[in-house]
Amino acid sequence: MTHAPRDDTPRPGRLLIVMPTWVGDAVMATPALRVLRDRLPGAFLGALVRPGVDDILAGSDCFDETHTDARAGVMGPKRAAARLRPLRYDTALLLTNSFSSALTTRIAGIGRRVGYERDGRSFLLTAGLIPPRRRDTPPYDADPAHANDWAPIPACSYYMRLVAHILGDDSLNTAVGSMAPMSIATTPSEEHTATEILTRLGLAMDEPFAIINPGGNNPAKRWDADRFTELARTLHDSHHLRSIISGSPAESELTERIARAAGPGAAVSTAGAGVTLASLKAIVRRASIMITNDTGPRHIAAAFEVPVVTLFGPTDHRWTTIPFDKERLVLADESLPDHLVANDFPERCAIERIGLDRVIDATTALLDARSRRRAEQTG
Repeated sequence: MTHAPRDDTPRPGRLLIVMPTWVGDAVMATPALRVLRDRLPGAFLGALVRPGVDDILAGSDCFDETHTDARAGVMGPKRAAARLRPLRYDTALLLTNSFSSALTTRIAGIGRRVGYERDGRSFLLTAGLIPPRRRDTPPYDADPAHANDWAPIPACSYYMRLVAHILGDDSLNTAVGSMAPMSIATTPSEEHTATEILTRLGLAMDEPFAIINPGGNNPAKRWDADRFTELARTLHDSHHLRSIISGSPAESELTERIARAAGPGAAVSTAGAGVTLASLKAIVRRASIMITNDTGPRHIAAAFEVPVVTLFGPTDHRWTTIPFDKERLVLADESLPDHLVANDFPERCAIERIGLDRVIDATTALLDARSRRRAEQTG
């Protein structure tokens, strides 16, 4: 990845971090946020976030102040900038790729604006980093048919490279394997609400449970509902775990259908239980395991060290490689050559190609490993 030219700008005294829009991306930014907090002692760190992401970050000590703004509509950037201008930030770090986020920081009068040169916004940045194309990035350079496409750089690394530039430290290791874990926190209020919800769902205090997340914003990334039903039955019959079938309000019909089909002893749906992103954190933190499509709750689980089985298809898993060793990835096509990207082969890498047995095997392996760790800790 090409870095912007070095400059002599002093390290930030008041840094605004424009956070990613999606929940999973926000969680994947936390290793980079932790480096900024540790390496900028005394600096004031603010965050500009979309509604919902503020709930994910609640309880964290990464920021001194959080500004929540949807920046929606033509006048959105101007309204957000008007709120930011009096706060006199000297530097903006844009973890987003959007034009509107760069425009907001420019209108707010923030003198130094660092981000990637994407979406035609390079003229709004004072330092623009250029993400790599596949033609410049092994092994993807072996596929001439997609030479000009973006290389699937893991989001964690993508954000860390921006931090390296802000800190003026090109030696900062941006490899995912060398990063600190992703980390988020819960608040006492979130924990209290989670306890109320779990009681409402019929789970006894300290009863172990699994979370199954069958939804996702992209229908092409959703595994078959009947297979999730069979998985819930297996978790109950073989591992004595009841499954919470979790989803957004728009996914209520899906989660209820899976829970009904699995049976009341095997599964329960969160539909109508009042689960929000804030309370979901505290529920996920208590889970024994999560099985999920490639969507935001995966990252919440990983940030709390909850074992995760993640199903990928047809998106490439390398966009979202995370620093977490208690995860099992189940890919739609495990034989796809490394130089090819799953997104380019939607039929070959369709999620329905993932068989139930593969998901059960991955789930069993993680649960067995969890049992061994607990036995070692108590033995």
